[in-house]
Amino acid sequence: MDNYNIGFYGGSFDPLHKGHLNNIYKASSMCKKLYIMISYAEKRDHVPMEIRYRWILNLTKHLDNVEIITVEDEAATKDGYDDSYWKKGAQEVKKKIGQKIDVVFCGSDYENTNIFEDLYPESEIYYFDRKIIPISSTLIREDTFKYWDYLPNFVKSYFVKKVLIVGIQSTGKSTLVENLANLYNTNFVREIGRDRCEEAGLEEFMNFEDLAYNMICQKREELEAIKTSNRILFVDTDALVTQFYADFLINDESQEEKLENLSSAITNMHDFDLIIYLEPTVAFVQDGTRNEHMFENFEEYNNNLKKLFEKNDVNYISLGGNYLERYNKLIELIENRLGIKLSYI
Repeated sequence: MDNYNIGFYGGSFDPLHKGHLNNIYKASSMCKKLYIMISYAEKRDHVPMEIRYRWILNLTKHLDNVEIITVEDEAATKDGYDDSYWKKGAQEVKKKIGQKIDVVFCGSDYENTNIFEDLYPESEIYYFDRKIIPISSTLIREDTFKYWDYLPNFVKSYFVKKVLIVGIQSTGKSTLVENLANLYNTNFVREIGRDRCEEAGLEEFMNFEDLAYNMICQKREELEAIKTSNRILFVDTDALVTQFYADFLINDESQEEKLENLSSAITNMHDFDLIIYLEPTVAFVQDGTRNEHMFENFEEYNNNLKKLFEKNDVNYISLGGNYLERYNKLIELIENRLGIKLSYI
């Protein structure tokens, strides 16, 4: 049975963690109607309010008695959120809810401060024990990947780091991507073009539709894989690499222009945290789909692909050496550049 008619639980939820979620679910079971207030300020927010709203919305949409409201302020820092902001926030909350608030829920870290008792004298104040799930948004912001398991799955995708690995044929991209995905217990996006190449029979038989399909589906697979990735996502090949192949597979100028426009549009969406360019410093392996002419002129093709990335203002880290050296170097880069340690996995 509901204990209260109207309940209220507020916070910045920046980011939302399982402690928040536990409190929300408990509070919702105690009220006929629960209002969740997201406090936000452009100057101090780490995660945009719209993203936090989406998190809470999707994690409470099965609860008919939950409604989300938002309250904005101008405090530049959490420490700068003084009494005047607390009072203005409470006034705004009461105005938006528009009826008597029977209970205000908050964490036990506010116990004995009398903040909520003073702001909501007409309401009962209910304190949730913070020790049950001992985490805070501050700790998560300081080292998100260390406290990864305190994030709800729906929230994790926002923080996933993305590593793109590119290069010309037979540089070990596919093997390296799958090895690293297995090591980090996460997802990888394989090179979609391999499937279409097999359908065509030979690489030189691929047409405009094949290449356009490769560009679009490669990006689609990436966006889907992020949703269930563990801290990091590895991606083998992108639209620029497909465009590079299109330049010598397609002879129709109109089709070439369309593919270049599509490639540019997809590349402009890039938000990779690390882009690795594998140099052709390992032995060429013919798997039945690779272009022998490219192998015979690998220096020329390698330089042309690099120029294409540079033309599109795509920054990358060049990685040579043998298979082991590149494997070790990339693990080092992931820890030093992205903050993901193997000890976290």
